[in-house]
Parts: sequence; C-alpha cells; structure tokens
Amino acid sequence: MTDSVKVYQAKLVAPFAVLGIITEEDWLTDIEYLSMDTQPLAPQSYLAKEVCRQLQAYLTEPGFRFDLSLHIGGTTHQRRVWQAIQTIPSGKTSSYAEIATQLHSAPRAVGRACGANRIPIIIPCHRVIAKNGGLGGFMNASDGNPLEIKRWLLRHESA
Repeated sequence: MTDSVKVYQAKLVAPFAVLGIITEEDWLTDIEYLSMDTQPLAPQSYLAKEVCRQLQAYLTEPGFRFDLSLHIGGTTHQRRVWQAIQTIPSGKTSSYAEIATQLHSAPRAVGRACGANRIPIIIPCHRVIAKNGGLGGFMNASDGNPLEIKRWLLRHESA
C-alpha cells in the first residue's frame, strides 16, 4: 500500500517525526512515522482528536497512560507480545530475550512481532532492547532514522 492511498485522520507533528493517525470507526488502527517534511493534518474525527490529545500529553509527560480503543490485528503470538510490551512501565526497558522467556518463545520471534506493531508509542515496542543493553532493531530496521526515533523515545521517558 502506498502513502497516496492511505487515508489519515490526522498528522501530528512530534519532535522526531510527523505521526500519521489512522482510525476505523471507534478504533485506532495505525500510527505511522512520516517524514518531518510531511504537512500536518488537523484531526478529521473526534477519535483522531482524542488520539492527538493523548499523544501530545505523552510528549509533555512521558509517564502519561493512554486510554484508547485499539484495533489490534496480528497473530496470536504477536498479540501476546504486544500485550507483554504494554506492561513495561515508562522509563523502563525489557529485552527481547526476557519477553521471549516470559512467553515461552524466541527472541527473534519477539523482535518480528515488535516490527509488526502498527500502533507504536501506544504499544511501546521502543522499550524492548537487546539483551546486551543495545538498542536492537526498531520498525524492522537496525540503523537509520527508525533507531533515532527509538533513542528519542527512550531518552524522553528516562528524563
């Protein structure tokens, strides 16, 4: 699917990217990291406005707790990983290996589930790091802008 056919209900400017918000009916389905030169888009629905309000609250206060209706697709394993990730408190991290042990899985499978997360920040896959303390990957990348976003989010939450 190309960006030209995606219908965003809002595009919120954040310090690290423009956040493309996609909703369906009463559910948040996607948050995408768009380039900083993307034109902002005012919320087009009540839900998009609420998603933006909560994201702005998080950007101001990293301990903010989201309260949104999420439409979480994915496999049973992915949903279990995403559920586990949501228990990691702001300012803390867990490793792919720790989550894999908890779920009787493998670190790479946990990493793949993190990479498939369509609702980043709300499902805080940025809090999952390598066992050695390194960043690991992010958004299926091991270098470049995605890792800069992960670094920003982790610094924001540890401040």
